[in-house]
Amino acid sequence: MKDARVFVDTNILVYAYDLSAGDKHDKAKEIIKNLWSTGEGLISTQVAQEFFVTVTRKIAKPLGLGQAKEIVKDLLQWKTIVVDGPLIVDAINIQEKYRYSFWDSLIIASAVEGGAATIISEDLSDKQKIKNVTISNPFAEKAPK
Repeated sequence: MKDARVFVDTNILVYAYDLSAGDKHDKAKEIIKNLWSTGEGLISTQVAQEFFVTVTRKIAKPLGLGQAKEIVKDLLQWKTIVVDGPLIVDAINIQEKYRYSFWDSLIIASAVEGGAATIISEDLSDKQKIKNVTISNPFAEKAPK
């Protein structure tokens, strides 16, 4: 049985550790908790780097360097895609085709490389499918049935 890897974008991880993020904090924390229990979490070196910089410098109550380092060390236990030359070229191809920013295209390319079924992100187009990976925004309004 193929596992259903879930690539987690930086913003979701940041919300999980940003106590000032309100409802987004609660939702993101639950998502990360579930990914720890299922073992389906997937990140890239880009996400680990962006997360560290954001939680230590850009949130209302920044985390200490030591605490942030320990969180990053934990996250690196997940399957982690290393951003290398071929992946950068893949990201450029995605940028050309789908018109995302380079950095967002690198997120998508990393998810594809890691065999993700889903990317969880607030920044990408909810429900869009790119190369067999579906984007999901957990904060998007769900349409009534």
